[in-house]
Amino acid sequence: MSRTLDSGRAGAPKGQAERLVVLLHGYGADGADLLGLAEPLGPHLPGTAFLAPNAPERCTVNPMGFQWFPIPWIDGSSQEEAEAGMQAAVGDLNAWLAATLEDEGIGPERLILLGFSQGTMMSLHVAPRLGDEIAGVVGFSGRLLQPELLADEVVSRPPVLLIHGDQDEVVPPQSLPEAASALQEAGFDVYAHVMKGTGHGIAPDGLSVALAFMREQLGLEDQAG
Repeated sequence: MSRTLDSGRAGAPKGQAERLVVLLHGYGADGADLLGLAEPLGPHLPGTAFLAPNAPERCTVNPMGFQWFPIPWIDGSSQEEAEAGMQAAVGDLNAWLAATLEDEGIGPERLILLGFSQGTMMSLHVAPRLGDEIAGVVGFSGRLLQPELLADEVVSRPPVLLIHGDQDEVVPPQSLPEAASALQEAGFDVYAHVMKGTGHGIAPDGLSVALAFMREQLGLEDQAG
């Protein structure tokens, strides 16, 4: 049975949203951590609601925040616990996405998943396995989990934008080309941007690239804003 994900909201109110951007936070953070992105992005994405769910588990090392799954080298969990946690979180997120799209009356082709760090890992794992293709995935500072399984398990191939700081001290910058290679081999259109001089975070240039990608995938590139 899936666990309910509490989420914050910004942008278009319920019943008026035409598009959704779902923001998936990193390990030890919460939905509010990324919901602030709606302020710079919202004016350029008219009719878009930004939803930022909290991950389903309290974070082991930061009980004020949440985790999608344990990370052995940070919290001392076993590889088996991390794997089980990830699979459970995938089920939770899939159920939440399906319920949210139905509740909002929005089709998957108008949904963008935007993740940061562990949220990117979730986005890159979930999106290719959804029965209906979403508009796109934006992954900041993350990596592709279980790349060896992707080609056999892929169901849909939304376009993917990978963004990473070249000074990332948490998730190695090499994670970007590794993910891009596996995704391209599995038939995905992959775009990439390296944020120069940026650590484990989101720099203005990366956010600008993400905005342009989202506008294009959501059919807004010909509209002013």
